[in-house]
Amino acid sequence: MTQIQLTDTQAVVLSAACARDDGAVFPVTAKLKGGAVGNVCKSLLKLGLIEEIPATDLNTVWRHDEARGPITLRATPLAQSTLGITEAETTTTPAETVTASVQRRKGTKQESLIEMLRVPGGATIEEIATALEWAAHTVRGAMAGPLKKKLGLEVTSEKVEGRGRVYRLPAA
Repeated sequence: MTQIQLTDTQAVVLSAACARDDGAVFPVTAKLKGGAVGNVCKSLLKLGLIEEIPATDLNTVWRHDEARGPITLRATPLAQSTLGITEAETTTTPAETVTASVQRRKGTKQESLIEMLRVPGGATIEEIATALEWAAHTVRGAMAGPLKKKLGLEVTSEKVEGRGRVYRLPAA
């Protein structure tokens, strides 16, 4: 089962919500500025760790909906299980939630990178950088961040004589 990886800020916001009897996310206790609260909450919503419910206290409103009125956020059972507080009481496993939330657009450079890494011979940093018009450090960062950490893909590498270090993904 794939573990949901949380940032420190996500973990603080979720922990505070799970510590409350009603599981309310607001008021947020983390010291966040500007749109950071919104960004954290949106990411937690996508992961299924928090959910929207009707707001009874106008000081805890997340957004207003024309049909439902004021909306607030609360932690889900999946949030408690992710933090190790309780076992999940949902029918959705964390792996299914993460997979469902990761929807890639077609024709992106990330998709091209994945295709290059899935060909039988793999690809070198230089080949990828040339094809995608990226710097070498951008290629390495894309493999370490979005591919490995966010999508959970296992990028392997080996030295190939005459070619240098070749990176690969298992065929889909």
